[in-house]
Amino acid sequence: MERGTFLYEIWVARWSLLSGLGITVSSAALTIVIATLLGMILGIGLTYGWRPLRWLIRLYVDVLRGIPVLVLILFAYYGLAMFKINVPPFWAGVIALAAFSTAHIAETIRGGIQSLPQGQTEAAKAIGLQFHQRLAYVIIPLATRRVLPPWMNTCAEIVKNTTLLSIIGVVEFLLSNQQAIARNYLVLQFYLLAAVVYLLINFTISQLGAMLERRYAHFRY
Repeated sequence: MERGTFLYEIWVARWSLLSGLGITVSSAALTIVIATLLGMILGIGLTYGWRPLRWLIRLYVDVLRGIPVLVLILFAYYGLAMFKINVPPFWAGVIALAAFSTAHIAETIRGGIQSLPQGQTEAAKAIGLQFHQRLAYVIIPLATRRVLPPWMNTCAEIVKNTTLLSIIGVVEFLLSNQQAIARNYLVLQFYLLAAVVYLLINFTISQLGAMLERRYAHFRY
């Protein structure tokens, strides 16, 4: 490879780029898992919870959805430090992204559950299923088909939002590309590389979502 070419510069920066890609993928994966689990719990709480609990969850969802994710990232890193809570930049970013995404997924879960025909849950009651059984065998499987598309959109947004972690010093994939650009000035080539990689990650997520949709396609309303 000739010095100064794009392939040569990729080879020179390979470890930095791979490290950045690993941080992007790991932070996105952790955020998706945490936000999905917490979002499901809060979404169920919004639908079936005790009224004061529903008010508290609603307050959380509405406040977090109304705050820019960049502000949450800055608060998780700098704001918590003011209260003597020192969180490493990576985990501060994951906490902020998870808090933001949990609110969106909770609202998605609530909408999916409430959109189900009332007859489904009434039929489950009629055959003697307890609440946790109705939830596990009827409500969640049926609601999953409806919440999968918006959930996949949220996952794609999480991947794109990981680029904001660079503001608190996390060297994710985009920042590792920018560091390479600062050395070789191949601006277009490295930004195109970043765009392709993010596209491939989100394409993978969409394919996994499509696989889940096929998995739940046999459930009927």
